[in-house]
Formats: sequence, C-alpha cells, structure tokens
Amino acid sequence: MPWCDTCDVYLAPNSVDEGGTCPTCGGSVDTADRIQATSPDQAVPWHFWVVVVAVVAYLGWRLIQGIGWLVQQL
Repeated sequence: MPWCDTCDVYLAPNSVDEGGTCPTCGGSVDTADRIQATSPDQAVPWHFWVVVVAVVAYLGWRLIQGIGWLVQQL
C-alpha cells in the first residue's frame, strides 16, 4: 500500500499521482508494503481487560466447582 513519509499517511493506490508522488505534499511515495509496529504509547483497550477478568473469574469458579464435585465423589 502506498505510504507518504512526509504526510505520515497511507494512500489509496489510485490516488497516487503519476510518477509516484503524493497528491497532498508532492513528495515521493513508498509503494512497499509496510507493517507498523504497535507504538509503546498505544494502550490495550479497557474492554479487553474486562473480558480477561471475566474469563479468569469464570474459570476460577469452575475450578472450585470441579474440586467440590471431586470431593463429593470420594
């Protein structure tokens, strides 16, 4: 996907001017595929942590139920 370093944006392939320049700033466009790493200032969304806590609570409760079941079977 075309990437303009000056504007710091991805461009649609059909929006790149002839000659491989950015339509906004006129700078050269990098056409190689680029995967940006997650920057350290990007945090995990809060709802992800809500799901993690819910899963841990659920599995903890199921573990307690399983141990109780095993004790009753003995």
